[in-house]
Amino acid sequence: MSAILTIDVKRLPHAAGLPLPEYATALAAGMDLLAAVRDNVVLPPLGRAIIPTGLQIALPAGFEAQVRPRSGLAAKHGITVANAPGTIDADYRGEVGVILINLSAEPFTVTRGMRIAQMVIARHERARWREVETLSETARGEGGFGSTGVRA
Repeated sequence: MSAILTIDVKRLPHAAGLPLPEYATALAAGMDLLAAVRDNVVLPPLGRAIIPTGLQIALPAGFEAQVRPRSGLAAKHGITVANAPGTIDADYRGEVGVILINLSAEPFTVTRGMRIAQMVIARHERARWREVETLSETARGEGGFGSTGVRA
């Protein structure tokens, strides 16, 4: 098992009384994010809103936090994260917000403390471009969307 990364977190006043994100099981990749709303937020069909978590984080360089949908909300209620996965950069110090969208035909109510998304902490690499005249050849070549596994 690898070492556990420690991340500084600041709880804002509107998150008082809510637990910090935590892993639900020993092998879970994501931690649940909770809605730090004072009043219920109703998402109408096709409506969206930024739901506050009441948390600010300081990620180390070389890491990002990915905000992803919760499968239960998506399957049961049609609620997903509009920009999934949303990325929180290591230099961002504002409040973590979750852009929820209601893809169902029914209104959906977000309540205080509701598990609204999950956050995965991931390493990433920085890259630079090197412009070239030709690229290396591959078996796939320039085959586009849906081209793999199709026989001519």
